[in-house]
Amino acid sequence: MSAPTGGTMRPRFHFSVPDNWKNDPQRPIYLDGEYHYYYLYNGDYLAGGIGTSWRHATTRDHVTFVDHGVAIEKFTNSNGDCWSGSLVVDTHNTSGLGAGSVIALVTQAAVDRVPEGQQAQYLWYSTDRGRTFRPGFDEPVLAESDIADFRDPKVIWDDHRQRWFMALAEGDRLGFYSSLDLADWRRVGEFARDDLGLLECPDLFQMTADDGSATWILGVSANAKHRGLPATYAYWSGAFDGSAFVPDADEPRWLDWGFDFYGAVTYPHHDAAGEVDASLRHVIGWANFWDYPHNTPTIVSDGYNGDDMIVRDLRLVHDSAGFRLTSVPTAALESYTTRTHQLGDIEVDGSADIAIRSAAYDLSCAISLTTDVIDVGVEVCRAEGGSRFVSAGLDISTNQAYLDRALTANPTRGRTHAPLDTTRGTTIALRLLVDRTSVELFIGDGQSVQSHRVFPLDGDDGIRLYARGGAAVFRGLTIRELSVPSETRA
Repeated sequence: MSAPTGGTMRPRFHFSVPDNWKNDPQRPIYLDGEYHYYYLYNGDYLAGGIGTSWRHATTRDHVTFVDHGVAIEKFTNSNGDCWSGSLVVDTHNTSGLGAGSVIALVTQAAVDRVPEGQQAQYLWYSTDRGRTFRPGFDEPVLAESDIADFRDPKVIWDDHRQRWFMALAEGDRLGFYSSLDLADWRRVGEFARDDLGLLECPDLFQMTADDGSATWILGVSANAKHRGLPATYAYWSGAFDGSAFVPDADEPRWLDWGFDFYGAVTYPHHDAAGEVDASLRHVIGWANFWDYPHNTPTIVSDGYNGDDMIVRDLRLVHDSAGFRLTSVPTAALESYTTRTHQLGDIEVDGSADIAIRSAAYDLSCAISLTTDVIDVGVEVCRAEGGSRFVSAGLDISTNQAYLDRALTANPTRGRTHAPLDTTRGTTIALRLLVDRTSVELFIGDGQSVQSHRVFPLDGDDGIRLYARGGAAVFRGLTIRELSVPSETRA
């Protein structure tokens, strides 16, 4: 894919790697009033090098990030490069490596293990508040030669049982392990699924729902394309007893129904006093997918390949179908508005072009559905003449919200969709985040999200409203242009 002629394609308000390559996010931890975010980074990518290290950035509001360089180096010994894992703060020195040490459990594929490249879990630790890490042991703390896919340890403190708990991706299942010291792990259970493809990047946490109940959530990055479902973050609510997770329902819910929200991680919110708010979490996901990881013009335009979708605020809602996570752009994003256009109510029967052109903005409205309308939405990243655009809307005939990147520059053409109650006569909230390399569609109270990686060409910045089959009213249409100062972006 060719680069644009107008210079940078780096997003204005999304996280992007400073140079070369990024992929999986690692769960941020909270220390000294800020969140420490690590991600897989290949500093030799443009030169054809392989392997990933862990690069480090910090944020206080989940929008601006300050880069701190590589924290865990790759290929420091024969244990291989560093893949995904998780970090914890060892407040009570259970590991013996020092009270307050930051411990990282990391997957590495050792070249000298049998079979060669066997995946295993290694312990790294930091005594400088997560700035730099060194290996705790030469040998893995958890290894299993009979399991080929054996990676992505997610560790939490099980306060009820006063021990550490790990969920580990093992092909079509998650292995469950416990430990008292983060080094000696014992298998205690598993959670198996044979219909969601390869399971990766597990997640387990407890949240307080809007009805006041404390509920456990098990999440995983899964690929259910063969079932006509997403390849993003699947999750279940259920019961956890320290060894087993029993879901409330067999089928998972999905945090994102789009093409590009993989390897996502959630992390707790801390209030102004530093205390955990159990009713709120955040989630960050990689803005890419393994079907087309290298297909991006930012390599040519800006010398990098790797963005994240916007950090989102998660809340747990109990409804007639059980528990679900709502997902909306993190609250601080509004603080980065550079200009606001309040356009009021606009009735559309056919199409209407908006006299605002921008490459980075937050569009919101509530769409009132009439008796006859069958398809209603917004075209963004629109070229003059309409030969290229991304459409986001509501298909009333199929009761689906959709995001379609078929008619724009993108890794693979296509449309995604999410189930939606589009009862005629109702009003449905729609919100779009548009940036130089992505479009994200939020519906309702955050009940569904679809994220796409796109690469609009220079001048593809028009906006059009449309309603087919009848009229619709776009109520309270507001466009907020957004930008994060470049000196604070990682």
